[in-house]
Amino acid sequence: MLQTALRPRWLALLGLVAAIVVLFGWLGLWQLNVSQQKAQTELLQQVEAAPEAPIDDVLPPQTSITGAHVGRSVIAAGRYDAENQVLVAGRRLGDQVGTWVLTPLVVDATGARLAIIRGFVPEGTSPPPPPPGPVTVTGTLQPQEGPPDQRQPMPEGQVQTVDLSSFVNTWPSDVYNAFVFADTETPPATGAAAQVTPVPPPAVDPGGLNWRNFAYAIQWWIFAAFVVYVWWRLVRDDYRLSLEGESHSEAGAEAGDTDQTTRTGEDPPVRDAGEGTTDPTDHPLPSGGNTR
Repeated sequence: MLQTALRPRWLALLGLVAAIVVLFGWLGLWQLNVSQQKAQTELLQQVEAAPEAPIDDVLPPQTSITGAHVGRSVIAAGRYDAENQVLVAGRRLGDQVGTWVLTPLVVDATGARLAIIRGFVPEGTSPPPPPPGPVTVTGTLQPQEGPPDQRQPMPEGQVQTVDLSSFVNTWPSDVYNAFVFADTETPPATGAAAQVTPVPPPAVDPGGLNWRNFAYAIQWWIFAAFVVYVWWRLVRDDYRLSLEGESHSEAGAEAGDTDQTTRTGEDPPVRDAGEGTTDPTDHPLPSGGNTR
């Protein structure tokens, strides 16, 4: 049948369509990757271009942190609150396992407390006390880590994560909604207070996209969907045409059979010219009649 004869062509066209869809899909993923890389580059450039600023100019107390704040270099002046210092357990620095030393800084301008990661100490090391007296800290602003996925009992003075919400009930003042990886302390720490290793801040995660390249990615995927749609339309139309052709063929065959029957059938009987006429001699005149 015509329908069966078209199937190989459909399959060959389907192979071409599949190759085009794979190509367009890969181009879309490539543009999506470019979009993410461009967003990260643009954000890093913005962060690097931003000048070092006081913490209250960047993120006042009780203000929500956004992507524009992450990675900013800030300055905070105040005094360390040694009584509320804690260790953030389960941290690594290179090949060493240990803890972060987190000490709240009471900021002079607001009296609020800013969580400072002063540095790293190896596991089993006693936490060094913070330097006494006024201090000015410069460092990199970071969002809180939030509560741990699975809470575990911790020794006194240790926590699992930098969860600022847990400090609201223990620190006796307002809390900044971010923490700082300390780069420098002025005056520099000495003695036991200096026995910490600075922790480099993590790389900035943009968490966004470059919208122009993202639009290009969507465009390639739309092209792929359009190719599939065109193939489906071609196959559907071809299939309908094949059905119509078969219908016309069957109708023509039926018409030919009817015509053939008409041509070969018996002609109706034809009566002779004299058949059905009456001979006057077959019916004698009634008796008594005159004949002249």
